[in-house]
Amino acid sequence: MLKQVAEGVLIHQSELLENNTVVVHGRDGVLLVDVGITGTEMTCLANDLRALGQPVVTGFSTHPDWDHVLWHAELGEAPRYGTARCAAFMQDVLSNANWKAGVAEGLPPEIAEDTPLALYGLITGLPSETAQLPWDGPKVRIIEHTAHAPGHAALLIEEHRVLIAGDMLSDVFVPMLDDTDNPIEDYLAGLRLLEGVADDVDVLIPGHGSVARNEEVRTRIKLDRAYVEDLRDARISSDPRVVSPKPGWEWASDIHEGQTRSLARGNEREAMPDQRSA
Repeated sequence: MLKQVAEGVLIHQSELLENNTVVVHGRDGVLLVDVGITGTEMTCLANDLRALGQPVVTGFSTHPDWDHVLWHAELGEAPRYGTARCAAFMQDVLSNANWKAGVAEGLPPEIAEDTPLALYGLITGLPSETAQLPWDGPKVRIIEHTAHAPGHAALLIEEHRVLIAGDMLSDVFVPMLDDTDNPIEDYLAGLRLLEGVADDVDVLIPGHGSVARNEEVRTRIKLDRAYVEDLRDARISSDPRVVSPKPGWEWASDIHEGQTRSLARGNEREAMPDQRSA
């Protein structure tokens, strides 16, 4: 079911992971951002749009995680964009002859049989440093950064004061770091970019979880920053998503535990003396 969250902006939320597919009205149809995650849900979305008389004219994936690069034939053949780095990552995945088996293996078992992969990852990369989404609708600013995933991008719909944050600023998931040389600093840099547009935002749509409004937007940014700084400084996290998660989301604390262990191992390696110089 579609839910309006701002003028000309609606969301369709998945049941399992609370993925937010974002629908933005344009002049001749709609922009779809991060379509997901089951065939049943995408068919429902397509039917809702047909009932509104709104064809899909453009798609966008905020980043190349499996649940953000899905598509369904019922949604049509609109161009699907992402940043150049996002598209390059997906091209690398799809170049592997066994990519489909690898993706299927990583799907949640509850939805594996109802997650369509025929149109998976068919993203057209926009030229590097593209600042605005090419489509016939309200201006959509692309805010690319290196937090969370290669070529991750938030979208700012300036006219409607809506920020689509991708997999950041969620109330159900803690910040999930990418496997880079400097994941902490990369994430903090991404948060600084989002904070830089916060004065222009009344509505925040995260990739997963509930919509934030007005002052809650800055609260989400502060919460994410505090969590990442706790990881950086090896402090015990008091983040509510860790210590008192939303009922049914207790499993998400495993993400925190995994990141804590991974960073600790990395710090241990850095502290070891270089035997080559001995």
